Amino acid sequence: MNLSSSSSYYSNGNGITITSSNTLLGRCLGDVLNVIKPLDGDVTARYTVINDLRAVVQSIPSLRDAGATVEPFGSFVSNLYTRWGDLDISIEIPCGDLVSTMVKNKKQKFLKEITKALRKRGMVRNLQLILQARVPLLIYETNLQNISCDISISNLLGQIKSKLFLWLTGIDGRFRDMILLIKEWAKAQQINDPKNGTLNSYSLCLLVIFHLQTCEPAIFPPLKDIYAGNVGRDLTGSRLTAERNIHDTCTANIDIFKRNSSGNLNQSSLPELFISFFQKANKELTENLVSGLIVTVLSSGSFLKAGQWEYKRNNDKWTKDYPLLIEDPFEQPDNAARAVSMNQLPRISEAFERTHRSLVSSNQDRNSVIYGLVGRRVSSQLIPSHSTPRFINRGATDFPSLPRAPSPNEFYNRTNGTYPATSPSQNQLYNRTNETYPATSPSQNQLYNRTNGTYPASSVSIRRPMAPTTHFQSQQQRWEPKTTR
Repeated sequence: MNLSSSSSYYSNGNGITITSSNTLLGRCLGDVLNVIKPLDGDVTARYTVINDLRAVVQSIPSLRDAGATVEPFGSFVSNLYTRWGDLDISIEIPCGDLVSTMVKNKKQKFLKEITKALRKRGMVRNLQLILQARVPLLIYETNLQNISCDISISNLLGQIKSKLFLWLTGIDGRFRDMILLIKEWAKAQQINDPKNGTLNSYSLCLLVIFHLQTCEPAIFPPLKDIYAGNVGRDLTGSRLTAERNIHDTCTANIDIFKRNSSGNLNQSSLPELFISFFQKANKELTENLVSGLIVTVLSSGSFLKAGQWEYKRNNDKWTKDYPLLIEDPFEQPDNAARAVSMNQLPRISEAFERTHRSLVSSNQDRNSVIYGLVGRRVSSQLIPSHSTPRFINRGATDFPSLPRAPSPNEFYNRTNGTYPATSPSQNQLYNRTNETYPATSPSQNQLYNRTNGTYPASSVSIRRPMAPTTHFQSQQQRWEPKTTR
């Protein structure tokens, strides 16, 4: 059975209903999304974790006296997280009205104090301090729903990147579904683990953005058409002014793109986009690379135009010889895939090749499609236990089947210092002018919230190893956490 034919309906981010696949793959993707999208309880649990950490921060005299606030960012704020996604939190230390320029050793000191307070309260487990990272981190798991948390200090750049991803979800609703599906697939394939030399979630998001930029017609514009500057360099001076400038520029350019493309919308179904994503990645990772050749995908449009592949030797800004290069379009020339090791590149390549081959196979049934898309954590909820093959990864946590929940991206209310127990509209953003939240939900691309950050489009470069290994677990690159987050 070919997995990309037939149709039902799918609604995009512009409120326009377009045709979508009702095939075996389409039904399987829908089933997977129903399992992995957050529920009411998952949203509430994250706000409980945030408020608990706020209480811990306020109990530390040095942080309380500095006026520290607790601000989530990452996939939670971008609304690109699954039920078991990590929770990124920045402890913001005000620097008057200016963007914080706190030195690294002071960030390390604050993280040590937070670690000590958390241990004293017994609220979390598996605490790990990664102080020598480029962005010092405190990592732990909560006792409530086993949520993995990454804590950093004054991470405004991460917050802004998360908002940029949130605004991208307003262009087309298929973006969020693609991100959730690809991240869950990568975890099942064990190639979403930067600690062991494979891809981080940010890199996967950038690859999806690149795919949506290079479709015909394009679903996303070149990211330089959304924000042509370098976010990392532009976050200087007055914090309020810097944030508003980025917000106003991005939302205005997104509105222009949506208006200009309204007469030429991409009609591809979610299954069709899913298959073409793997076709595109498989071609570059497994078919067209010559040994020792490095190619760069310029999806940010920072050199030529979006979606153009180019020889790395044509760009002299890359001084390090990375096995895989995915340019961070908002922090050039940073490589989002710097953690990928040469030893693990064949594993990544084979995962894309194997999945593409299965997606276009005519010999598929529902069980085989599900097993190829997700790990046991999800497949156990979609397939009867007596049908589970022995080769499935049984290390993941099972989750009960529960009713679906609305989209959960609500933000911290600075007026009363709490998060609501229930989830209002996804894009209810903080108004820093009058220090309040609106009573009703503004449009997707409205005012700024000092709550967040994650990542977009990319430049990708790959080198084929001279002698691909067959035992991928044996020679893993040492993790350097600061560069993988």
